[in-house]
Amino acid sequence: MPPPLPPLQPIPIKERISVVFIEKGEIDVLDNAFVVVDVTGIRTQIPVGGVACLMLEPGTRVSHRAAAMAARVGTLLVWVGEAGVRLYASGQPGGARADRLLYQAKLALDETLRLKVVRKMYAMRFGETPPERRSVEQLRGIEGARVRRTYQLLAQKFGVNWNHRDYNPESWDASDLPNRCLSAATACLYGVTEAAVLAAGYAPAVGFIHTGKPLSFVYDVADVYKFETVVPVAFKVAAEKPPHPERAVRLGCRDVFRQTRLLERIIPDIEDMLAAAEVSRPIAPAEAVTLALPNPEGMGDAGHRS
Repeated sequence: MPPPLPPLQPIPIKERISVVFIEKGEIDVLDNAFVVVDVTGIRTQIPVGGVACLMLEPGTRVSHRAAAMAARVGTLLVWVGEAGVRLYASGQPGGARADRLLYQAKLALDETLRLKVVRKMYAMRFGETPPERRSVEQLRGIEGARVRRTYQLLAQKFGVNWNHRDYNPESWDASDLPNRCLSAATACLYGVTEAAVLAAGYAPAVGFIHTGKPLSFVYDVADVYKFETVVPVAFKVAAEKPPHPERAVRLGCRDVFRQTRLLERIIPDIEDMLAAAEVSRPIAPAEAVTLALPNPEGMGDAGHRS
């Protein structure tokens, strides 16, 4: 009888590839490997434990064994539509923890604490302290005006004809090329951000700037990095007009995520955003389930890799 396989040890989010898109294949576990099998029977192995998020496009089927393996290693599965922009469902790698969820909800439900968190998000996004004595709604309006202006400036920089943000999820081809590129780019960002939010033990739906949507907190966090990462990629691709713009956008996003070390930054930044409320996080009870993807403390100096 062969010896049992060693237990799976999830890789921390910060050490992973950001996102992989899969289409037109059956995802299964064969010979203890996570693979995609195409119609001709050819297997393509996916290093599932080293990926933060798998985006499953139309034409994919997932076996129970594959979904179970992805859950054990903490990889988020997201079922998306054409070009990866319609979110249908996602599988939680660990999900919210009670102590983190109660802490997050407490800050979101108290208007004073919520405003402190929103101001911190604003400062992290724009690199400056937001105006004093402004409500969340007023800050949201100021943010919207700055976002529209930033779109215009980036469009001018890359020589793209830009009117306004216009996206209809029910009619993908109705949008112009810059808007389709932006939608594909933000889908990549939202996928890896949701994976990080869940890995940290928080709830994607409990937002501070955005509210009332299943991914409100994901949008809050992702917006901090949007104009630093994926929006320039989208406008660059739109200016070049490649034959397959969505694929070019995905490759560009993958590269910029690595260059900016995005996956190393998201979870610590979430903690900084919530810490701005100046409320101590409750201590987890002894029987609490550990985080889905813990980042253990290093054993050596600051340069030591654990």
